[in-house]
Amino acid sequence: MKATFDKLSATCSRETTRLYSTSFSLGIYFLKKELRAPIYAIYGFVRLADEIVDSFHEYPKAALLEEFKEETFLAISRGISINPVLNSFQQVVNKYRIEHGLIRQFLKSMEMDLAAQEYTPDKYEEYILGSAQVVGLMCLHVFTNGNAADFERLRLPAMKLGSAFQKVNFLRDINADYRELNRTYFPEVNLSAFSDSDKKAIEEDIHREFNDALAGIRQLPRSCRKGVYLAYVYYRQLFRKIANVPAEKVLDKRIRVSNGHKFWLMFDSLVRYKLNVL
Repeated sequence: MKATFDKLSATCSRETTRLYSTSFSLGIYFLKKELRAPIYAIYGFVRLADEIVDSFHEYPKAALLEEFKEETFLAISRGISINPVLNSFQQVVNKYRIEHGLIRQFLKSMEMDLAAQEYTPDKYEEYILGSAQVVGLMCLHVFTNGNAADFERLRLPAMKLGSAFQKVNFLRDINADYRELNRTYFPEVNLSAFSDSDKKAIEEDIHREFNDALAGIRQLPRSCRKGVYLAYVYYRQLFRKIANVPAEKVLDKRIRVSNGHKFWLMFDSLVRYKLNVL
């Protein structure tokens, strides 16, 4: 039965999210129940594309990504895919009328990761738009459930939150990106001489985006506000840890928040949410 396959598809997207991201998984758990599967589906789709460009070094990554792109839009047009993750994603795209341009923009950023790039400020902003901001907008389509006025009102904060998350990821993964994948995302920054002043400038940009994003989180529907706030809290804490170490340590070691600390942050966030002191 198709319903059985759809259930399998949703399970695959959920387990993909849980395997790759504790932070997002816990955040999604605190969304209203009917919102969880759609957000798992979006994350599962994003994760598959990211894996192609980040991990499949012994395989024809460009060809795999092009096939993935073709399969994605074929799934959306047909309303089904034998790839379970794409099957759950196409359901969300069609149900919530997610703009196909957002998907294309995301895949374009993934294509940028296939080869070494010299990131100018404009190209950096283009990459952030596709790799992170449009993902926030896909989720916002789900959170606002077709309400165009709410979507437009919250569009910019959603983009700011996605951008802040991505830039924190860049700082966290700067060692692996630079030394293993030969990637340097931050424009006009020489990572061979990465300095505390370079790091401080990047952090000031992220700090502004977090502040703008929080204003938007406070305006989200109650059905999703708690879960999004929890993801925000996790990333804000990771950002604080990174900000408290010198540039040379960030280049030398991947900074992380322990699972124990994440659970403490979860309980603290829930108390703040109950008291309405976000």
